[in-house]
Formats: sequence, C-alpha cells, structure tokens
Amino acid sequence: MVALSHRALGARKARMRVALALAATAVLLAVSPALAQKKYDPGASDTEIKIGQTMPYSGPASGFSISARVAAAYYKALNDHGGINGRKIAMISLDDGYSPPKTVEQTRRLVEQDEVLALFGSLGTPTNVAVRKYLNQRKIPQLLVASSSSQWNNPQEYPYSTSLFLSADQEAATFARYILATKPDGKIAMLYQNDDYGKDYLKAFQGALGPRADSMIVKALSYLPTEPTVDQQMVALKFSGADIFMNAASGKFGPMSIRKASELQWKPLQFVGSSNTSVKSVLEPVGLDNAKGIVSLAVYKDPADPQTVNDEDVQAFLQFMKQNLPNEDAKDLSTVSGYVSGQLTAHILERCGNDLTRDNVLKRATNLRSPPIGMLREGISISTSPDNYLPFSSARFIRFDGTRWITFGEPVAMKDEASR
Repeated sequence: MVALSHRALGARKARMRVALALAATAVLLAVSPALAQKKYDPGASDTEIKIGQTMPYSGPASGFSISARVAAAYYKALNDHGGINGRKIAMISLDDGYSPPKTVEQTRRLVEQDEVLALFGSLGTPTNVAVRKYLNQRKIPQLLVASSSSQWNNPQEYPYSTSLFLSADQEAATFARYILATKPDGKIAMLYQNDDYGKDYLKAFQGALGPRADSMIVKALSYLPTEPTVDQQMVALKFSGADIFMNAASGKFGPMSIRKASELQWKPLQFVGSSNTSVKSVLEPVGLDNAKGIVSLAVYKDPADPQTVNDEDVQAFLQFMKQNLPNEDAKDLSTVSGYVSGQLTAHILERCGNDLTRDNVLKRATNLRSPPIGMLREGISISTSPDNYLPFSSARFIRFDGTRWITFGEPVAMKDEASR
C-alpha cells in the first residue's frame, strides 16, 4: 500500500528550495490485514475525503475569507501530488455572509445534501455557535473553528467542536496578568463586542485582575455588531481618564476603534486581540503611525517581518503563495491562518489512515502532539487532549513599532480562566 506523506511541509521543503514539495517520496507501508481494513462514514471513500465549511465571502467579515482561499489552494496542491493516503480532499466551502441564519442553512446543506465527513475551519463565533448543537447531536466533527471564544473548549457538552485560535479566556487573562506586573496602578478602559466572544473576554479579563478589577477598570463599554461606528463609545472611553485601553473589538470594529483613538489624540497603552494584528487588513487602513506602540499576542510567524526573510518556514510559505496564489498578498497575516488550518486539517486526515469515520476524525483532532506545522513561532506548538481542546498552551508578546511587529520576552504560558 502506498501513502503520500505531507508531514514535511515546513522546513524540509524550504531546504529543498521548493515551498510545497507535496510530491514527497512515497513510502511503502507494511501493514497487517487487520490494520488495512477500511472504515468509512459518509463523505469518505477509496478515492475521496469530502469535507465542508462555512465562510463569510460576503458581509462584514468578508476580509477574513482569504484564509479559506489559502487553505483551498493548499488542498489543491496536495491533491495534485496524490492527495492523502491516495485520496483527494474535496473541500466544499459555502458563503454564510457572517449571518447565523445563513450559517444554519448552509451547514444543513453540507450535512444533509453534500454529506460531508466533517467540517474544518469555518469562521466566526456567532455563526458557528448557531450550528454547534445541531452538529454535535448528529456527531459530525466541527473542527478548527476560526473563533477565539472559550466556548470551543467544552468537551463534556460539545465533544465534536474544537477551535484553532487562542481562546478569549487565554488572551484576556494573559493581558491582565501583564498589566498587573507592569502597570499595577493603571486605569483601564475596555471596548468589547456584545456577544459571546466579547462577554467571554470581559469575564476572563476581570477574573485575571481578581480583586483589583473593580478599581482598575474605570469604564467598560460594548457595541453591537450591527452598529455603524463605535465613535460614541470611544469618546466616552477616552474621557474616562484611563491610561490603558483593552481593545477587544473584532471584525471591522478593530481598525475602526484604533483609528478613532488616534483621531481623539488618545494615547493609552493599547492592547488588541490577536485577530487584529494583520498589517495589511487592520493596521495599514488606520495608518501605521496610528498603531505604533500597540501590544498583542502571536502564535504564527509574520511573513511581513524583515527579520524572518531567511526563516525556512517563511521561505516555504512565500514560495507556496507565489506558486499557488500569486495575486494575493502573502504578507497579510490572515493568509498564514489559512495555511496553518490547511496543514493541520491534512495532518488530522492523514493520521486517520483507512479509518475515515467521524469518531476517528474527532479522536485524531483531539489527540494532537506537536504536529510538524510550518509557520508557528519559536517556542510555540499545537497540542490537544480529550479533556482539553485548547490548541495553544503558550504565545509570544508582540509590539508594533510603526512598521512591523516586534517580539519581546519569552514564550508566555497561556491559562484558561474559564476552566478554573
């Protein structure tokens, strides 16, 4: 039996001077008849693995759909070189416009009409929460969701749902601990979205500040995703007297709030969530000088950082983008998340071997042990277990210098406040 290995999709490909050497040497696998027995659920066959996702190709979060286009290019390149264990990946990616009712409609189509084996890499917190119960009741894996909500680490209630992001709990608590260590007398203003993600962020941030929360947080304001601007909230936050701004805005409200702070000539120590670190999509539109000094967290290497020009992972990634998506900006950090999602999806499916059942897909996704994924920052790895679905246990602090993000400090351990 011949199987294609794609695990060398990182530094090994860079050393070969080919970014995506997906035609890796085929290896003859000596397997016993018992191990060779094939098991399939709907969506899998001898020739194909059919998977699905919903993605906001239209609507307020459409800018993030680049991640799906990158992942699709990854699967195509993989298929061009034999696929996974001789099977081609068929990704059916449907537009949900970042609208939960539309997500429900499209997810039902994926499950009931297209009969996908599993969902991988769908984007959005409210959209994916809207279909989580439906998918879990049907025991269909909802994996690597592009959402920072802590709700995706709930294996007891929703065992078939996982995320590929730092959770809001981890991120907010890490920022809070940093503030306590460096500015314990600071006054904090906070902006957050009035949904599950934003409320998770606020709760975890308050929890990590502990008894200091009431005195340190002088103003916390929310906004609805349907609001045209957050100008009113930003004015109120500025005049709260805060010298620290915990900016937990998401989507279009991330750059909008950063720009407004600059227009108001408000210059607090500002923290932004990791989803708002794209130089192309977030910082360039607001003006790079206006973002100078912002602090965030990162787990992925930044292809826009001149210091990474000789990094083998980055070279491999840039070559992949040049060969497969030449019209896309490879230095947009959003492209990296799609690349990582594609790699990890392929790794999980490869590990399934000939047991392409939904339960085995879930088993492989929740038993990750530092898979060889390119573009993770130094000291960062991905691991999961059946009782802890959080993919990242550490991250790196980064600060924007007006041109690029600069890493500072050592990898910091991430803690999930909600699990305490």
